Amino acid sequence: MDRDGTLIVEKHYLVDPREVHLEQGVAEGLLILRRQGHPLIVLSNQSGIGRGLFTEADAQRVNARVAELLRSHGVDILAWYICPHVPQALCDCRKPSIGMALAASREWNLQLAGSYVIGDKRTDLELAGAIGAEGLLVTTGHSAGALEWARLGGHRIFDGVRAAAEYIAARDIESAGAPPAAPAEP
Repeated sequence: MDRDGTLIVEKHYLVDPREVHLEQGVAEGLLILRRQGHPLIVLSNQSGIGRGLFTEADAQRVNARVAELLRSHGVDILAWYICPHVPQALCDCRKPSIGMALAASREWNLQLAGSYVIGDKRTDLELAGAIGAEGLLVTTGHSAGALEWARLGGHRIFDGVRAAAEYIAARDIESAGAPPAAPAEP
């Protein structure tokens, strides 16, 4: 998953952990994914480090605050990866490059093909395509710049992480061959 604009409300070069706010439905969505057995990993481009606007330690403090907020809802993130480079650096870790995803795959013995990438930008969906995952666009954060491209490319679009998680859970049930659960009685 992406961090800024996906898990947390987008802030321009967020450096202050006190300004971290979860997007609506994120905790509920991540709980759904955990119940389904999906490892929760965050891959985040943080070019503010490379631009000298904040340090890697600042980015880690923001990650720690996000983790703290999620833990208060019973959600633990398995791993956090950040790319500290500016786009012009042409590194192999900045999304849509696959470096962070490959590192997560190696370190956690994960199969990337068939996984999901949830994010608010075209680069998140391009990363998904590069690793054989399904890219899910959420309409939070910077999604306006990716909506038309995502629609034309046949990508699924959701109003937030919870809706994306519900889609993934339904796909899990389908692939297991089990009938979907009946709706709860009011």
